[in-house]
Amino acid sequence: MTQSRTVGEVMTANPISIAETASLAEAAGILDGKKINGLPVVDASGALVGVLSQVDLVRVRANQHLVQDWPGLAVGQVMTKPALTIAVTASLEEAARSMEERRVHRLVVTDAAATPIGIISTSDLVRSWLR
Repeated sequence: MTQSRTVGEVMTANPISIAETASLAEAAGILDGKKINGLPVVDASGALVGVLSQVDLVRVRANQHLVQDWPGLAVGQVMTKPALTIAVTASLEEAARSMEERRVHRLVVTDAAATPIGIISTSDLVRSWLR
């Protein structure tokens, strides 16, 4: 039997993150400019407090009473929290199961000290299965 690959082997390391005080306009610019679908959100001390995804932005734009304030809203007001995490040592099967159960497209990868060190997405999982 082959040994199961780990999240750490296929994750995107050192992900771009955004401050919870940043504007949605800034976040949308990063998502579009970097061609990514989500960002870990950190507080002033750098601690992980949530995740902002394209789906979160669409939800805000669809909400009639928020749409006029959209560009100036803070990321922390609309992010998904808490951030869903997985250990860097977890298997890819555990990551897939966690994403399916929680109905999410990405997990923040943490080290033994619970520090965010990467992102694993459904795209990363699919790519890993092709190798």
